[in-house]
Amino acid sequence: MTGPADVPPEILDMLRPICLGLPETYEEPAWVGIRWRIRKRTFAHVLTADPDHQMAYARAAATGSPTCMLTFRSPGDEIDGLVASGHPFFKPGWGADVVGMVLDGRVDWDEVGELLTESYRVLAPKKLAAQVEGPPGRA
Repeated sequence: MTGPADVPPEILDMLRPICLGLPETYEEPAWVGIRWRIRKRTFAHVLTADPDHQMAYARAAATGSPTCMLTFRSPGDEIDGLVASGHPFFKPGWGADVVGMVLDGRVDWDEVGELLTESYRVLAPKKLAAQVEGPPGRA
């Protein structure tokens, strides 16, 4: 089974300042990969999906080889646009507001920051969400 160490360190180095820069967030190992949470709600989850072990992720992303991917929450009015734009976005088969993104060599990290900030806003208590104006952790 894939473990937290299987997420490339350079990907974690890019995601950590974004996710941990949001109010009251924390990082923890997930059943596979790493997740970031606000209170007990996961707003970002990164993993390297191996089609032999994480079949649901691999099927959703239409990949036949180990692939690093991120799942996050999105407001209902944005999900269709993201998924319709195609690669790197995909719709996992679970969670009505969950969107997936393949993290390959063409990642736009500014866009990832915006998407994860919005994911945080979807799940955070209103008081905390109101404190966030833009993507944190990016210089």
